[in-house]
Amino acid sequence: MFCPQKDLAGNKGQTVWVQNAGGYMEAGESREEMQMPLISVIVPAYNIIDYLPRCVASLRRQTYSNLEILLVDDGSTDGTGQLCHRLAAEDERIRVLHKENGGTSSARNMGIEKARGEFLGFVDSDDYVEPDMYMRLYRAMTGRENWLVQVGRDEVDEQGGPLPSICEIPERERRFSAEAFLRELLLHRGDCSFCTKLVPRGLLGAERFPEKQLNEDFHLMIRLLQRSEGVVSLPVCGYHVFYRLGSNTRKKQENDFSRVFSDNVSNADLVLTLAEAKYPSLQSVAVRFGLYQRLDYLLHIPIPQMRHDNERYREIMRFLRGHLWDTVRSPYLTVKNKIYLLALTAAPGTVRRLHRLGMKARKKIS
Repeated sequence: MFCPQKDLAGNKGQTVWVQNAGGYMEAGESREEMQMPLISVIVPAYNIIDYLPRCVASLRRQTYSNLEILLVDDGSTDGTGQLCHRLAAEDERIRVLHKENGGTSSARNMGIEKARGEFLGFVDSDDYVEPDMYMRLYRAMTGRENWLVQVGRDEVDEQGGPLPSICEIPERERRFSAEAFLRELLLHRGDCSFCTKLVPRGLLGAERFPEKQLNEDFHLMIRLLQRSEGVVSLPVCGYHVFYRLGSNTRKKQENDFSRVFSDNVSNADLVLTLAEAKYPSLQSVAVRFGLYQRLDYLLHIPIPQMRHDNERYREIMRFLRGHLWDTVRSPYLTVKNKIYLLALTAAPGTVRRLHRLGMKARKKIS
């Protein structure tokens, strides 16, 4: 028998769990709740000793109790692996896996292979979730086993303050066909994160996260959409992203250039090929996506790397020159987007220097 720790709000008292033939259930829990299928929540953990307890606590207090929590220690060197075992000793639903360091995708893929659940969830180890997130996701999933279901998310900074929303949370439950949700992603209105979603094991099949690639969620989402009926989006915020400086995609030093910007361009090329082959009605949106991702690349690449011997940079410039007319006529790009794209196509180095000066001036003002 086990007792989850007190909730994060500090409420007094403990939930009492009783054992029966079907496993563990909360005292007073209905037979229907007891028969709910197992959900496996996979949490990659790498040198995250300061934040992992909060993440795990938010999973342990889920109102959906039939969980297994897989903590995948990705070769940590700061004691995270030992912390995982201490947490597991407090709750029999927690299992610990160890592997050599290989990145988030590699850790998630190991978790998928070892998971026992009929449904899969993914949570990043510095983030945390609302107590009813998986209950809401499961209830919305009932009868929709070939769908993906998602909640909304927000972001908080290191001081606990709110950050601008990435994705809008709908006012009511919405159902998107696979093509409609792909369109939302290409217009930067959809959420490709697997952390906000419940995934049927059967839908995932043999698909896995691409390893040694950033923005891996987008890549896998594109593949799963082709196998699914679509995505159900719930009108609730259930997932909290902790915006931590120093993580893979969030380094702020001036000369840092995360590989994510190049990987984002690769994803744009992938989806453009897919649109041409399978979703011709999305081709103009896919071109817009390719232009936008390249704009993001050019606004972040350090100026010293904007050289003719940088093949990636040269390819991006060729794409912009080859899509000048698409840039001008696209109804999906803002006027500001178009001005930047056309100016960068004509004089990339000059535009970047002016952009950098503008950013520095805004920082001084703020």
